[in-house]
Amino acid sequence: MKSAVLAAVGDELLSGARLEKNAHFMAGKFHAKGWEVKRIEVISDEEDEIISLLSRWVGKTDVLIMSGGLGPTHDDKTRNAIARYLGCGLQADNKAYDRVVERVRNAPKRLAYTESVRDPQAMIPELAETVFNPAGFALGIKFEREGTKVIALPGVPFEYEAMTRQEFPEIFTTDEKRTASVIILDTPEMTIAGKIPEVIKNERLHVSILPAFPQVELILRGEPETVAWAEGLTRSRFDGLVLPEGSRSIADAVLIEARAKGVMVACAESCTGGLVGGALTELAGSSDVFNGSAVTYSNDAKMKILGVKSETLSRFGAVSSECAQEMAEGARKVYSADFAVSTTGIAGPDGGSESKPVGTVWFGIAGSEGKRSMMKRLPGNREEVRMRAVRFALSELWKEIRGH
Repeated sequence: MKSAVLAAVGDELLSGARLEKNAHFMAGKFHAKGWEVKRIEVISDEEDEIISLLSRWVGKTDVLIMSGGLGPTHDDKTRNAIARYLGCGLQADNKAYDRVVERVRNAPKRLAYTESVRDPQAMIPELAETVFNPAGFALGIKFEREGTKVIALPGVPFEYEAMTRQEFPEIFTTDEKRTASVIILDTPEMTIAGKIPEVIKNERLHVSILPAFPQVELILRGEPETVAWAEGLTRSRFDGLVLPEGSRSIADAVLIEARAKGVMVACAESCTGGLVGGALTELAGSSDVFNGSAVTYSNDAKMKILGVKSETLSRFGAVSSECAQEMAEGARKVYSADFAVSTTGIAGPDGGSESKPVGTVWFGIAGSEGKRSMMKRLPGNREEVRMRAVRFALSELWKEIRGH
């Protein structure tokens, strides 16, 4: 089995100022092809740290991919660290950088800036090769030593993805599945494990169980025929609770089901502030089944936009079964949708009471055959409550459409 180590360079990643995405992206690609990802590391901008990383892994893995530290500023030290590690100087690859400059030849201001940072962004260690950047301006670096292929790429995610696709085309090709994802709703982890022991305990499989209320995702890895058997068995054991094959998320499942049934959907949101609609529109092609989402945070907005009755709000409050149902029905009418889902709750950290503590969220579902509501007490901080509410709202919408 081939192995890879993925590393990200940057103090901003260690401080939490930026979220590291590149290693996560590439780890999924390697795993899908049956590679072992031996380690993911995040290190500081210091040259000694970068050299230490190289010393730890060169000769111990097939591939080491680094991201970050190749820009034009004082804290971009990756190229110098690699040169020190290889025991050589730097030289400009002007031929490769000229190809980069061509992209901004007709934009004078951008052209002037790109030329102003030619040194250092065109500089490559003398004992290394250049990795052309098809999406950005900083050139990448690659070399091979002791059986390890080392590649250093910029940290900008879309540049990193373009350059890894360029350097590892075999990783991005579609072939027999070595990895499968099965997403199961409304079922505890231990219940799942108990219903598919022959999958969980199979020595030919690597099974990851990833809970994220109200779903549990099983990641199955192994040889294609074993993965296919395990996926089929798992889906058969949880029929009715498992998202359709090919769906990557609950939002994806909603869109797939809506297309299959030929229906339109909409949302009405209070505590989630547009996140439910955002999850749907994040996916390409959502416009063919999704009409819109009304973010009605205030009571006034709930009444004016969705037609929630003033007496409903005064008698039961905004966080109530009655309000959730009227919000969903209002969204269905406003957007001429077949189905609509609503969220109204207390995400915190303030605003809770003894009868309606922080984390209380009511959900409404409206369809051609009527409306219903349900309440959940969701744990966590504000962000966690909101994201759990989004997933639950979408899962209920999916089940409603599926039963149509």
